[in-house]
Amino acid sequence: MIVLSGGDVVLRDRVQNRGSVILDGDRIAAVETAPVAPVGADVIDAFNCFIVPGFIDVHVHGVAGHDTLDDGDAVAHIARALPRYGVTAFCPTTVACGPDTLQSFLDQVRAATGRVVAGAARVLPAHLESNFINPDFRGAQPLTCLRTPDEHKGAVAWPFTGPQILEVIENAGATVGIVTLAPELPGGIDLIRALAAAGRLVSLGHSGADFDTAVAAIEAGARHATHLFNRMTPMAHRAPGLAGAVLARHDVAAELICDGFHVHPAMCTMAIAAKGPTRVMAITDATSGAGLSVGATSVLGGQTIHVRERAAFLDDGTLAGSTLTMDRAFQNMVAMFGRSLHDAVLMCSTTPAGQLGLTELGRISEGVLADLVMLDRDLRVVRTFVAGRQVWPASAGLRRASR
Repeated sequence: MIVLSGGDVVLRDRVQNRGSVILDGDRIAAVETAPVAPVGADVIDAFNCFIVPGFIDVHVHGVAGHDTLDDGDAVAHIARALPRYGVTAFCPTTVACGPDTLQSFLDQVRAATGRVVAGAARVLPAHLESNFINPDFRGAQPLTCLRTPDEHKGAVAWPFTGPQILEVIENAGATVGIVTLAPELPGGIDLIRALAAAGRLVSLGHSGADFDTAVAAIEAGARHATHLFNRMTPMAHRAPGLAGAVLARHDVAAELICDGFHVHPAMCTMAIAAKGPTRVMAITDATSGAGLSVGATSVLGGQTIHVRERAAFLDDGTLAGSTLTMDRAFQNMVAMFGRSLHDAVLMCSTTPAGQLGLTELGRISEGVLADLVMLDRDLRVVRTFVAGRQVWPASAGLRRASR
């Protein structure tokens, strides 16, 4: 038994000052209203700390020099690197790639999902920023890998076809959770219906869809929006486009890159006000450059990227994703966007858990899985727990309570 004693516990309906969270096995056994130290328990002094649910990042391409599409055990390396930033669960995310590369990545994800590994975050079903996005809004996605959903199986498209990618996705089963696509592509709406019927969470993104097409996509089953505002048509008062449709529809949850660079803080504030924190998810869209120093080089799906002050960029200067980490996203929610701790917890933990159907994650409550983060008063990560075990830092720093 482990007790986080005397911290300020951020619950769904309140902040319990000087409370305690008791962990027994992989579960939260109790939440107490005062500091406690049961005999025989390992006690961690949480005084002057906040205790919050573990962060869940539904859109992350890499960290600390590891990219999800690297050969070997890239996903496992990423899972071990993320807890220092408060991440307890994440969706490994791809850029568009060929079927063999995609299959290799999904094999890694399949091997890692559904089990807890010591010292690592939980690996959730993959998020595919798929081949079926609009070339004009591709950003750092490789143009040579983009396809349309309506390609015929007999079509010749070097070195692979759209149907080959769809076959890999279909065969992956529950290993694929989220699929990002552009609904305006030929066959896009039909693909949304097929993916949604198969249990995928369809996300709209990298798209030039107008408002009516976006609404049609939502009616067809899309329920997620990839990095709202980024790589979408600009929103205007007579042409609200995809972003306007996402803001107007409560049945769609929106990702938001919370670094203050990808999206201006005023636009972030507006989006949160429009949809509410229960329908906005903080994401990093982190590349393998996250956690590296400014001036470092790394990769994104095999492409060289350069770490600059605010983000990562391709050789030609194209913005190629972020260097954000979830602890800084949480800090930005409070300091930059003016949200409460409770709202920051919703957008970094509770809302993504709900969007993915993870009923035992994203909240602090008796009986749920003990994925937790301790933060100091500056909202820096002090300790991270997955399934009731401290995964960061590696040294436990416990004391055994006695009579």
